Amino acid sequence: MTTGSQTDIYTRRESNARSYCRSFPVTFVSANNATLTDDSGRDYIDFLAGCSSLNYGHNDAEMKQALLDYISSDGVTHGLDMHTRAKENFLAAFEKLILAPRGMDHKVMFTGPTGTNAVEAAMKLARKTTGRETIVAFTNGFHGMTMGALAATGNEGKRAGGGMAPSGVVRMPYEGAIEGVDSLALIREMLENPSSGIDAPAAFLIEPVQGEGGLNAASGEFLRGIAELAREHGALLIADDIQSGIGRTGRFFSFEEMGVMPDLIPLAKSLSGMGLPLAALLIRPDLDVWKPAEHNGTFRGNNHAFVTARIALEKFWSDGAFAAATSEKGAFLTRRLNEIAAHVPGATLKGRGMMQGIDVGSGELAADICAACFEHGLIIETSGAHDEVVKILAPLTIPQAQFAEGLDILEAAVKAQTATTRIAAE
Repeated sequence: MTTGSQTDIYTRRESNARSYCRSFPVTFVSANNATLTDDSGRDYIDFLAGCSSLNYGHNDAEMKQALLDYISSDGVTHGLDMHTRAKENFLAAFEKLILAPRGMDHKVMFTGPTGTNAVEAAMKLARKTTGRETIVAFTNGFHGMTMGALAATGNEGKRAGGGMAPSGVVRMPYEGAIEGVDSLALIREMLENPSSGIDAPAAFLIEPVQGEGGLNAASGEFLRGIAELAREHGALLIADDIQSGIGRTGRFFSFEEMGVMPDLIPLAKSLSGMGLPLAALLIRPDLDVWKPAEHNGTFRGNNHAFVTARIALEKFWSDGAFAAATSEKGAFLTRRLNEIAAHVPGATLKGRGMMQGIDVGSGELAADICAACFEHGLIIETSGAHDEVVKILAPLTIPQAQFAEGLDILEAAVKAQTATTRIAAE
């Protein structure tokens, strides 16, 4: 086990902003696919996967070898936005395997290396091209922690950390946010009412499945309705697919087969394939009106990430096999979660595909369930306005037997904590 003198460095020197380590207070030393190993040699099943940054698991052998070969050959590490062979090969693969088969002619803009950078670029471009300021965001949305993206993020605690009033965003109810209320009809009424106080929007910014907000999943009807409203009001549709994309819901994009084509699509997290920082904004060609360097960033081209991202595309997206396998796992997850939820009075399923969870109705109960899971070798976290959703984000490549084992641990924890809660109530 890690000695106290070794762990003291974190409390002595690392900022209080650290969070996940508080839920998982061990030192991890190695990882492979869906398994993390600590310094005592204990293995853990990973149902967090870097908050969907590791959709292909930890240390994929082919990506790892390609990166080692690239580094050994003195491949360019940092190149700003200059042409490099690594970038060229990634763009060619992305065009061939992702954009062209979907009839997408979007341009690819490499932003700073995180998702919030891609969201900032999308909001900035929407305002530039429309000449408007207002962005319509949604209740329970999460889009990042820099000031523009933070303004569009719903969580009160996270916005409070900004130290100033965020501006330029109005919030509308996500589908199902208010019981008994047709969110789409309400939004339409607000936008069409000249006395509503809402200025003509530059864009609608929406997550097709809300990750941190509690795994709320928009229906095709709702997304199409928002897209129609955007067209009617001369606004753009920004689909934030940072957590819900790259195969997480089955298809590469979470909005596929929903009858919408967003104008702007921020991507990050699993885009690099193996957890390296890489973010991009997909831009409808006529909206790509940037002047050179009008929006930039020192680390807007991570060549190591280009190398692994290309391998990920060629390995997992050259045909439909990976998407089909992911959809099968998503269906298996739905079946198991229905069984598990039955142990919690009033619990409901949230999300879709391999981005699902159980709303257990209480943040305290959800936290206790996750803590019990960790004690038994499963890494899993919560989400939602009150952290009431136990959230499963296992690598899409997790072996079926290990996936089932992790869900068995979750079911045992749910049974035990629900029983404890019932006894305490009595």
